Amino acid sequence: MERKIIAFHIVPFRQIIWWLLPRPPSVFEKIIIDFSYNPYFHPYSCLNPYMATTTPPPRKRSSILRFFVYIANRFDLEEGKEDELETIEYISKNVEFRGANLWILIFAIFVASIGLNVNSTAVIIGAMLISPLMGPIMGIGMAAGINDFDLLKRSFRNLGVAVFIAILTSTLYFSLTPISVAQSELLARTEPTVWDVLIALFGGLAGIVAGSRKEKSNAIPGVAIATALMPPLCTAGYGLATGNLLYFVGAFYLFFINSVFISLSTYLIVRFMKYPKKQFLDTKREKRVQTYITVITLMTIIPSVYLAYGIVKKSIWNEQARRFVNLEIQSPNTQVLTASYHYNIPPKTIEVSLIGEQLSEEEIAQLNAKLPGFGLEETSLTFLQSGNGTDLNLLRNDILKDLYERNETLIRDKDEKIALLENEILADANTRKLSVEIAEEAKINHPNLKKFTIGRSLMTDLDKKKVDTLLVAYAQFSPEPSKAESKRLSDWIKIRTKADTIALILH
Repeated sequence: MERKIIAFHIVPFRQIIWWLLPRPPSVFEKIIIDFSYNPYFHPYSCLNPYMATTTPPPRKRSSILRFFVYIANRFDLEEGKEDELETIEYISKNVEFRGANLWILIFAIFVASIGLNVNSTAVIIGAMLISPLMGPIMGIGMAAGINDFDLLKRSFRNLGVAVFIAILTSTLYFSLTPISVAQSELLARTEPTVWDVLIALFGGLAGIVAGSRKEKSNAIPGVAIATALMPPLCTAGYGLATGNLLYFVGAFYLFFINSVFISLSTYLIVRFMKYPKKQFLDTKREKRVQTYITVITLMTIIPSVYLAYGIVKKSIWNEQARRFVNLEIQSPNTQVLTASYHYNIPPKTIEVSLIGEQLSEEEIAQLNAKLPGFGLEETSLTFLQSGNGTDLNLLRNDILKDLYERNETLIRDKDEKIALLENEILADANTRKLSVEIAEEAKINHPNLKKFTIGRSLMTDLDKKKVDTLLVAYAQFSPEPSKAESKRLSDWIKIRTKADTIALILH
């Protein structure tokens, strides 16, 4: 009887908690509530012989539980979720590359190639916004998650077509463009880093979550920008056009890593949200399809994870190597000019160029002994040093002297140009002042003169191909002057300005 009374108190209290929720409890919330009030675990249950008659403090337990339920509601992916079949159909439609989609891809590749060629970040971002490359990549992850082998094959086939067209288009552009120098935006896509892996993973998670909503947001275009799928393909085309296979391999490697981790994140979300798997009437065919998908997934993911692990190790090594150079190679009489880090060429090497006093063999041995303390095992330290006892101040003075001597001629030419321009400006100012004086004097000699100006102009002799400065005078009379008066005005201007020839324009 006592057990029934306690059960009566426990069960209604759980129902009250459900009524307090803003909506019917989810599966996750029911698990929390059931665990908290399970008679085998609840401290005040009749099944607990030590606490069978104790009255529980419901207010404290209720507040804690409601807090966890509130947090669970905040992170609930079921809210605003599109019908699962609608989401599958939406992603399946975007897999195909034919017609308009293919032309959009070609135009986007041209835009991205131009952006990389002229080093314009804004143009590259615009190309990534209009790129349709995300469709087949997310289709691969979706197909693996729902055991749809037909969708998987279609996604791989369309992705292959898209990659081939993209590389062919970018190779064609970089073969014809007159700008062949690799700009910084292009060089940044020749080698993946650990940040590219993380961006692809979390960007892909954001993309599939946004794609599963009823209201589609701008997350998928944002993922295309963040993961930068277009620029690596354009860089691969640049590598083929210029014959630089290292650029081609590095850029295509970056695209491959991004694609795999976007597909992987799509697969994880699809399985987490329990999308319905494709049903087969033939169980043997279903097992065969699952085997194919599993093998293809593992063959894609395992090398990518291994390569990503290598990228992480390289990034950590580079960071530690820079830290070692900045902290340990310090001397008042020695200065580091450059430091280069070679991870891919065994053995791993840090090459440092120094000026000033040479480091002794003992000092170099001490520095090599400190390498393991920075996590730089199996790393060799190489120094390129200048002559013994180089005076840094003397070296700086020699550099400044050399720069001054090299630029002395340039400075002299600039001084001559400045002097010439100053003379031109002074002559022009004198001419303007003289024009006003001559106009006033000409008015006294020629009462019918209404308007007058005088100035210098460049005259080109087309036969002799020479350019000379000519004094030009403009005079307006009312009424029209006679030839004798015009000649008298012309002769007077020559004498007044001390010019050999003038051009007089009468109006």
